[in-house]
Amino acid sequence: MENRTEVTEFLLLGLTDDPHLQVFLFITFLLIYTLTVAGNLGMLLLILLDPRLHTPMYFFLGNLSLVDFCYSSVVTPSVMARLLTGNKVISYNACAAQMFLFATLICVENYLFTAMAYDRYAAVCKPLHYTTTMRSSVCAGLVMGCYVLGFLNGCVHTGETFSQSFCSSNMIHHFFCDVPAVMALSCSDERVTELVVIYDANTMSSFFTPS
Repeated sequence: MENRTEVTEFLLLGLTDDPHLQVFLFITFLLIYTLTVAGNLGMLLLILLDPRLHTPMYFFLGNLSLVDFCYSSVVTPSVMARLLTGNKVISYNACAAQMFLFATLICVENYLFTAMAYDRYAAVCKPLHYTTTMRSSVCAGLVMGCYVLGFLNGCVHTGETFSQSFCSSNMIHHFFCDVPAVMALSCSDERVTELVVIYDANTMSSFFTPS
């Protein structure tokens, strides 16, 4: 039997401890995040309001803008808050939620890129069949598949990571709860978890590949 004290919170070491550099980074992140939000929400609003843009290509682009806005909002505001306040503590549950949302949304974005590539393939290589190939139901199914597969990826990555025991250091050498950074703190055998994550990434990446 081993005496183990399971961690209940993590300490995000962030990018720097220099107060002057923290102010500079806060302003930089704020500008980038503002441009990201304005660009993505502006694109989404334009697509929704203009009937001429209600086509498969812009349908995928609108979902891409939405996902880009969401996953940027999962990490950036919390990073800016820590740069401003200096509070680097994040609870166990908040860390797991951040990892799940980020992993899910980043995977959804990758699958959306694949769906958009298939849409362009159908438009360029089979233009006469494009209207029947990329029907509204097909587009909706592809997008739904992107979200479902992204959700499954997020569940696998987060579940496998937080199934480990964290009984030593709780200091994460990163500015948010990313899978490799959190797994580095595990005192369990990580080989099975690493193999599952790699297999999951390789398997899911083969979906939506046009034949």
